[in-house]
Amino acid sequence: MYLSTPRIAPLADDELDADQRAALEAAGSKLNIIRTLARAPKALTRFLEWGSYILSKRNALPAREREIVILRTGFLCKSGYEFTQHTRIGLACGLTEAEIAAIKIGADAKTWNDADRALIQACDELHARQFISDAAWAALMRSFDQKQCMDVVFTAGQYTQVSMMLNTFGVQLDPGQTLDPDLKAQA
Repeated sequence: MYLSTPRIAPLADDELDADQRAALEAAGSKLNIIRTLARAPKALTRFLEWGSYILSKRNALPAREREIVILRTGFLCKSGYEFTQHTRIGLACGLTEAEIAAIKIGADAKTWNDADRALIQACDELHARQFISDAAWAALMRSFDQKQCMDVVFTAGQYTQVSMMLNTFGVQLDPGQTLDPDLKAQA
């Protein structure tokens, strides 16, 4: 995490105007990310529409593989909030503690099969160059169909954007969460 205090604080219940209250109710969540983004309720509503695609079965990536993409992207972006939230989700989707630790190492970790390695390599290239090389694309296509490969890019792009917002706004962990020591303040 870059900031130890928020630049933009999450809204408290007594601060909400009608539009913000409606956006929060539609979101169905009181997480710090949602309460922070509710300061721009129309943006929050649109953000949640695209995010719901990424986290739904309409995303052709299986949940475990989707979480590899999200966690690797969040880690590369040094988004402590995102990595913390999706560690819990990744475990629920079938990732192991060892695999989550290996996400921080990258494609060279011994844990990965070829498909997982291809996902991580794609995330690394998207993060570094906003482009997947022919070799990395071919590796993805050996394990995933075209729609799934598109969803790799959509997912990494969504979580790059989320990480940028979380890092810049200084969204802090929700109560009861612990920051991964590899993502301590970076500012």
